[in-house]
Amino acid sequence: MAEFNASHAEVLTYVHVGPHEPTAAPPTRPDAKRRRQEDEKEEQEEVLPERKKVCNKGVPVLKGYVGTRRGERDEMQDAHVVLPDLMEHLTPPPTQVCAVSYFAVFDGHGGARASHFAAERLHLTVAHKFPNRSSENLDKLIKKCLLDSFRQTDDDFLKKASSQKPVWKDGCTATCLLVVHTTAYIANLGDSRAVLCRVEEVGEEPRMMSLALSREHTPTLYEERIRIQRAGGTVSEGRVLGKLEVSRSLGDGQYKRCGVISTPDLRRFTLTSADRFILLACDGLFKVFTAEEAVKYVFRLLQDDSSGTNEEGRYEAACQRLASEAVRRGCADNVTVILVSIGF
Repeated sequence: MAEFNASHAEVLTYVHVGPHEPTAAPPTRPDAKRRRQEDEKEEQEEVLPERKKVCNKGVPVLKGYVGTRRGERDEMQDAHVVLPDLMEHLTPPPTQVCAVSYFAVFDGHGGARASHFAAERLHLTVAHKFPNRSSENLDKLIKKCLLDSFRQTDDDFLKKASSQKPVWKDGCTATCLLVVHTTAYIANLGDSRAVLCRVEEVGEEPRMMSLALSREHTPTLYEERIRIQRAGGTVSEGRVLGKLEVSRSLGDGQYKRCGVISTPDLRRFTLTSADRFILLACDGLFKVFTAEEAVKYVFRLLQDDSSGTNEEGRYEAACQRLASEAVRRGCADNVTVILVSIGF
């Protein structure tokens, strides 16, 4: 990967002539300084396009489309983030990486404050903690970045929530997609989901597959229930203390001492040219669709080009129709859907 690092801040240089005697070098003549800056500017203009060309080679183009419906709820407690280019938030820019994308859905409960806080802060924390030095263990460092970012976001919200009067009791799930070049990372906690649509050409008819990319965290799962019980909590009627439907979340301070944690599951896979889109959605969608049904529904809409719209228009329409169809099928909950198109 070609790298470019130019500094225009150097006005005076110091020549060390003794243990404690720095002296300024002769000042640069204005015309010489101006010529040097012009030369550096020309060099930058020559190098940057080449760097962009190298970075874009083999990197998928990701675009996000969002559909939201309030359903029968009084308040929209879901939140979402669509950032096809997270690079502008990475400071300093990483040396090994030139393409990073981030998409996330947050399903709030007990209020909208936790989901909105996570939508505002989690990606910034990921950007701040993202590895910026060359390393043979980049994959391990990215996973650590995600785990640390979830923990810090949870800690920051709980600190803010506990300082309020009355104390905030909001919580939220989180399903995040982080794509670094062609490597996709899913970080998930709670019962929102991520599903991949992969299309293989078999004869004349394409064969579509839906692949689950996340696992739901509910108190009914054995390992989740055992952790809650060991922490002194109970599970009744499929809920923590008979109230909370998820066993992992951001926020929910009153349940953290009962074994509810903010540690996400992490999954990693490589995007290929056979991958068509990734669906991120809160559980409102999956109360009336199975994951496979949702993927098939979108895939059929994308295959229909009778509307005469371009590809972006079809993705946007498919996303909106999926959200509306969930409400039509009787979903009373908030519905949030992110459709991430994948193009090579």
